[in-house]
Amino acid sequence: MSCADAKQDERDTASASAASPLAVLPRVARETVFDRVYDRLRRSLIEGTFDAGEVLRIQDVARRLRVSTMPVREALGRLVSERALEALPNRSIRVPLLTRPRLDEVAHARALVEGEAAALAAARIDRATIDELKRSTRAYDRLMAKNGTHSARAAYNHAFHFAIYRAAGSSVLLPIIESLWLQSGPFIRAAAEIYDGDDGLSATHHHWQIVEALERAEPDAARRAVGADINRAFDLLRERLPFPEESRP
Repeated sequence: MSCADAKQDERDTASASAASPLAVLPRVARETVFDRVYDRLRRSLIEGTFDAGEVLRIQDVARRLRVSTMPVREALGRLVSERALEALPNRSIRVPLLTRPRLDEVAHARALVEGEAAALAAARIDRATIDELKRSTRAYDRLMAKNGTHSARAAYNHAFHFAIYRAAGSSVLLPIIESLWLQSGPFIRAAAEIYDGDDGLSATHHHWQIVEALERAEPDAARRAVGADINRAFDLLRERLPFPEESRP
């Protein structure tokens, strides 16, 4: 703890009543090494940094992040419990494989939950957020024209969608959506690698439809546009990716 923090503790304690139980509570650390490791890994998974089936070894991750193995082990364990990663019998941890049943389940759940969040946002979003969505989508178009990196495209896509979901104002839906994005990372990466624009639509076609529905305050149109945007990537995988026969439903 720094000198400034110690002095602040003294002021906080002095200002509390001696009889108050708050007087004995210590200050909470702002951020731990575990928090930083978890946030870094979580963001990487959401943005599709890792390939499906990629094994994450604790020592390798710790070496890359320049931290000890303990916070890495704890962060990976938490991500396993959130189904973003899976533990193998040999105690290794890997990014889940791409299977048709998992693809269908994640796609269906995302379209349902995120579509509902978009419908809520249509009634609550403000002008400033809509203007920001338009600026972001134009920037996304420019990035695609320059053949931007996958990580840059993923960052734009994440920022666009979550600006909408935060505007929905639902403390229940938002963490569910975050969990689903964690599980979607390998699929989104695979879709980005095989995307070639053969469907004749721009990369931001559905984003513009979403913005228009929000601007008109039309919940059903926003729900449909978000569902179409989500299913575009998953449909591409259904058409192009050869799934193992035993993984088909």
